[in-house]
Amino acid sequence: MKAFRIIFISLILVFLYAPIAVLVGNSFNSSKYGQKWGGFTLKWYEKLLENDSLMTAFGHSLLVAVLAATTAVVVGTLMTLAIYRYRFPLKKTTSSALFILMMSPDIVLAITFLVLFMALGVSLGFWTLLLAHTTFCLPFVVITVYAQLKGFNPYLFEAAKDLCASEWQIFTRIVLPLLLPAIAASWLLSFTLSLDDVIISSFVTGPEYEVLPIRVFSMVKVGVSPEVNVLATLLLVVSTISIAIFVLLTKNKQLNKSN
Repeated sequence: MKAFRIIFISLILVFLYAPIAVLVGNSFNSSKYGQKWGGFTLKWYEKLLENDSLMTAFGHSLLVAVLAATTAVVVGTLMTLAIYRYRFPLKKTTSSALFILMMSPDIVLAITFLVLFMALGVSLGFWTLLLAHTTFCLPFVVITVYAQLKGFNPYLFEAAKDLCASEWQIFTRIVLPLLLPAIAASWLLSFTLSLDDVIISSFVTGPEYEVLPIRVFSMVKVGVSPEVNVLATLLLVVSTISIAIFVLLTKNKQLNKSN
């Protein structure tokens, strides 16, 4: 029975990761079509650097991902503190709306954003893309930071107030240092989500501001070129590193909470 479980799990892992391994291998394959191994090469990486359109799209994606993750972290952290510490009208509704936003299918969010921007008469481009990415990253920031806040001593804020600490001092000297692992983890998660998004980006950006996932999606319609293999490999590396750091940060957060 144990051997059956091992074989079953191994087959699932092979089914999931074999295509990724083939893709990464073809990024170093001198054969253009990847049907057979033609030898190790780095020429496709060199050609990628020489492809101005792809590098421009990558720069756009990187800029949007950094700004969206940073904005979502700032707004999400402040929103989490408000939900955790204060009472205000529609507090439960706000919390529920965040969960609904996180669970909504991408196609629903994409159409919603498109209808909103068209109704407001906003031209699609960088700012609409940034706003949409910040919005769908926001719930993940709130949930990650709120999980850290729930581990705080409930009398921590009252003790700080008894020592005549102002709200700003409580935030900068107590709350922010304790929340740094969760904030960093939520930033990395938001960065990865924004960098890899295709569906929402295709609805809310214009032709003058093309991002990398959309560019790659349009390229693979006519066949997978070696440059696409290289791009996918680089994105896989970036996403893996971001997720690994996210897991390490959340793991350290849980260890500190248990100690």
